[in-house]
Amino acid sequence: MEGNDYSGLKEKANIIRQHVIQMTAEAGSGHPGGSLSVVDILTALYFQVMMVRPEDPRWPDRDRFVLSKGHAAPALYATLAERGYFPVDELKTLRKLGGRLQGHPDMGKVPGVEASTGSLGQGLSMAVGMALAGRLDGRGFRVFALLGDGEIQEGQVWEAAMAASHYGLDNLVAFLDYNGLQIDGPVSSVMAPEPVREKWEAFGWHVVEIDGHDIGQILGAVETSLKQKGCPSMVVAHTTKGKGVSFMENEVDWHGKAPDREQAEKALRELRAL
Repeated sequence: MEGNDYSGLKEKANIIRQHVIQMTAEAGSGHPGGSLSVVDILTALYFQVMMVRPEDPRWPDRDRFVLSKGHAAPALYATLAERGYFPVDELKTLRKLGGRLQGHPDMGKVPGVEASTGSLGQGLSMAVGMALAGRLDGRGFRVFALLGDGEIQEGQVWEAAMAASHYGLDNLVAFLDYNGLQIDGPVSSVMAPEPVREKWEAFGWHVVEIDGHDIGQILGAVETSLKQKGCPSMVVAHTTKGKGVSFMENEVDWHGKAPDREQAEKALRELRAL
């Protein structure tokens, strides 16, 4: 990329969104809404920020990524496949018996998956452990985590937040997928998290708020966060559930419902026209 030309990353994100639609439609189940909302963040991290070796997934000095909101596995799988961890053709096996790509990530089976997640609220604790281990081992890798806004209703998240600050883990950057919806409805109605920024700051974190679909803002937030010394960073990414598909955007019904064939074809037409 040159200057502020993020066209390559935007094109890659669009391809990943198409994979999400195709995968969930083929499986007949899954979580398209929250997968589509995190695609731009994953694209920026895996194709611009993170130091990884897809041909050597266990390289000791690799950067780590933890998808705490594990139900967004389709987005992670599609990103890993496009990055070269496994064949893109394997994406069609999502949620199929005997396949590696199950409904939530399995670090024991899928190359590139750093943590088995899906029990909400646990991923940040894993990321804190990785970041602390990296420091103790004298390694320079960075750890990135992605949480859902409904997920931060879990108490364990705040225990992890306190620990990360206590140990001054400036090699840890977390993202909050703040799309405003969870399976039971608006996050503000289920268990209001506001004021989000002030809460993370009160726990000793450096906080940046961005448009979670703006590649430039995502990269800028990472750059700023990695310059912080003595504290972890939280990027509050304001996103749209179902981003890129008109009839899915901001519709809570698409949290955990797969599109049928007709709906998938309509969604793919829209994405290919972008």
